[in-house]
Amino acid sequence: MAALVSHSLAKENNDKASENSTIQVIGGHGTNSYSNNSSCQRLSANVVTKKIEDAIMKNLDVETLSSTSNIFRVADFGCGVGSNTINSMQDLLLIVEKKYISQCPTSSQMPEFQVIFNDQFTNDFNTLFTYLPQDKQYLVASVPGSFHNQVLPKSSLHLAHCSYSLHWLSRLPKELRDERSPAWNKGKIHYTSAPPEVLMAYATQFAEDLDNFLSARGREMVSGGMIVIVGSSIPDGMPYSQVVNGIMYDCMGSILMDMVKTGSISEADVDAFNLPIYACPLGEFIEGVERNGLFSIEVIELMNPAPWLKGPIDIPVFVKHVRAAMEGMFSNHFPSKAIDELFDHLVLKLSDISQQLESCYRDGLQLFAILKRK
Repeated sequence: MAALVSHSLAKENNDKASENSTIQVIGGHGTNSYSNNSSCQRLSANVVTKKIEDAIMKNLDVETLSSTSNIFRVADFGCGVGSNTINSMQDLLLIVEKKYISQCPTSSQMPEFQVIFNDQFTNDFNTLFTYLPQDKQYLVASVPGSFHNQVLPKSSLHLAHCSYSLHWLSRLPKELRDERSPAWNKGKIHYTSAPPEVLMAYATQFAEDLDNFLSARGREMVSGGMIVIVGSSIPDGMPYSQVVNGIMYDCMGSILMDMVKTGSISEADVDAFNLPIYACPLGEFIEGVERNGLFSIEVIELMNPAPWLKGPIDIPVFVKHVRAAMEGMFSNHFPSKAIDELFDHLVLKLSDISQQLESCYRDGLQLFAILKRK
């Protein structure tokens, strides 16, 4: 194992660790790009399409919303890169149009629709816009910036969408890198299988992030507007080590510690690195919304994110999707030559436990929520 490092090197690693809370998927159209390796996310999002339609048809009062503006504005927060976000936005617009026809049958004209795509400043919006259909019937804009802050004008938004984005923390809790803290996550990269103090640090940061997200949307959204949220979750009280992602994060940590032994990376690098990912249990999410107070919960439930998955998991394809979404975090912290080694070993390690992965609990791991601005 690597020897103890100097204070200056520890400071450098702590600075680097703060950077891995900035999420950057692989842009462009390359083999490992997110745009070419995000079909799993799309399939998970498709599970809730009918539920979204039912909720909008029942709860969105388009007649009242259109009485104050002839523009109906929809935004996708944490849009990423590729066709997923565009398909989701077009699905939403079709549902809203259907609601207009149903609720306002005598209206002679639909409102103008504007779709806003939001993600971090590092997001590859240029690649994203190459997926826009030439015959689109809506206006488009991109607004870079953290969705934990206000990014749109006050009272300008009617319908918001956030799919598989809220689980990314805005920053890593400082306690995880403090050797004097009970939450120092030495030798691990996630709260899976970590001491309860580590889990609490993650949960506390997520609660702050959720409150900031809802407060920002509350300022941007008109009264009666709605947020559709789809994302990672877990039943209350279930250890994250019982689900596929938790097992995978433990494997990643184990592989990195093996790489320390071979000299590929330093132990200090591993100790200073933590994945900024938190799957919020349903009860915590409800408490956060109620504590914020700006939105009512119209629909909320946990679902199986992969009901189509009946046979064995294709491990190489699974890891390729994971790499497209997560490589940026690792490459910001570890030497570039170590990244291929990590993901190559991850394929082998997960293949060895493929039967365990296939038997993991799946139902109740996807949050579906519809919130309405009071």
